[in-house]
Amino acid sequence: MTSATAKGALGTGGNEAVNEGLVNMTAATMHIPRAMAALALAGAMMAAGIAPAQDTTNRVATETDWSAFAEGSPQECWAVSAPKETVNTRDGQVVAVNRGDILLFVTYRQGNSPGEVSFTGGYPFAEGSNAELVIGDDSFSLFTEGEWAWSANAEEDARIIAAMRAGVDAVITARSTRGTTTRDTFSLLGFTAMSQAAADACAG
Repeated sequence: MTSATAKGALGTGGNEAVNEGLVNMTAATMHIPRAMAALALAGAMMAAGIAPAQDTTNRVATETDWSAFAEGSPQECWAVSAPKETVNTRDGQVVAVNRGDILLFVTYRQGNSPGEVSFTGGYPFAEGSNAELVIGDDSFSLFTEGEWAWSANAEEDARIIAAMRAGVDAVITARSTRGTTTRDTFSLLGFTAMSQAAADACAG
């Protein structure tokens, strides 16, 4: 896996955070096309009840809390969702903080590639820290760099995706460079259908 991704943006502060996310995406450097980032943003905005300026014909499908998109040549396809709940704490107290993009992805590439799990938390993670992903009784450690987190390898991605397809929600806990602990809860309703839709779109 590479080290920093521009896949999409949605802040918890409504349109202002979305606009900030658009600015942040233009500065990101990764193998995911910028067009894909914009499409993911549109999907996340729709999931959060924010109407994007215009819909995209690259959206494969939407079900419940997840959307699937396909873009590019060679094609890349992804399922994406924004959190249903976000809690930020510092020294054990709930605090209000400014965060940018908060999205959970599973990405596929053309030719039956395995799914790749990634998460952006909307802030720089504490250096050397890991994000913890909990799905039911299963717990996974995601390594972090900048504002992004990934699993260690393809085998771990497969285990996470299987847990997501069987689970009800996914909770990601991480720590910022300022010492804030964040806890983001993602609904998994619709994930199975949308991850399969994304995989199928890139299977050819």
